[in-house]
Amino acid sequence: MKVRKAVIPAAGFGTRFLPATKAQPKEMLNVVDKPLIQYSVEEAVGSGIEHIAVIISRGKSALMDHFDQSPELEYFLEKKNKLDLLEQVKEISGLAEFCYIRQQQALGLGHAILMAESFIAGEPFAVLLPDDIFDCPVPCTKQLIDVYQEYASSVVVLGRVDKEGTKKYGIIKPKQMTETTFQVLDLVEKPGPEKAFSDLGLIGRYVFTPEIFDAIRRTPPDHRGEVQITDAIKLLLEEQSVYGHLFEGTRYDCGDKLTFLQASLALALKREEFQRPLKDFLKTLE
Repeated sequence: MKVRKAVIPAAGFGTRFLPATKAQPKEMLNVVDKPLIQYSVEEAVGSGIEHIAVIISRGKSALMDHFDQSPELEYFLEKKNKLDLLEQVKEISGLAEFCYIRQQQALGLGHAILMAESFIAGEPFAVLLPDDIFDCPVPCTKQLIDVYQEYASSVVVLGRVDKEGTKKYGIIKPKQMTETTFQVLDLVEKPGPEKAFSDLGLIGRYVFTPEIFDAIRRTPPDHRGEVQITDAIKLLLEEQSVYGHLFEGTRYDCGDKLTFLQASLALALKREEFQRPLKDFLKTLE
């Protein structure tokens, strides 16, 4: 079955970015010239996704407004003959068909994904965490979808992590199938270097079969009262195979202030209009 739907969890408070996120969603913070969440939406659309559910919470109306039509702004841009900007604005509202689902309590990523069960309606689907920007020759989610189509099983994106990374990510016990594809034999959430199965971590992209929802329901909350998707995948393994894909490309972690700045700088330096003036400016700081 074709993967047509995606879920983007965006209900968190963004406390690592306070005070900037006191009155605006973290997902709307600007990376070069686009809000953070738009990178995930464009990746999903570039992977063939047609319908996107965004999991939101109170105070996230800016997300809905961003991907909605803006008649007043469009009229203003047309009147001022700013046709290039007008086209960009229209493209945003036409990227995909959006559905917004409110998560009333912050009960973990697994719970956020479970909120979209009715929207998914028994189909395979992708999950994209907007904290991560993937710059890939083939969209990262498309790479996962290709593996899903080959194995007809859930697929997680993998990245090589260092010892510190084993404290931040879920780590898999792998069985290598191809150069970049691994069967997941087991996994553990943030084990630390002593207990890590490997250096292959789960880093923010998934394609799930709909059976993940039953696994989430059977997953007990952790010590913080949150349902972790890593624990749900571990339960899913008892019923069906799960695979991991070591993606081709570059990942920018935008989960905290420093990595957000690093991602903004790296992506700006890839843009021709910014390269020379930005490099010249950086030299003045040295």
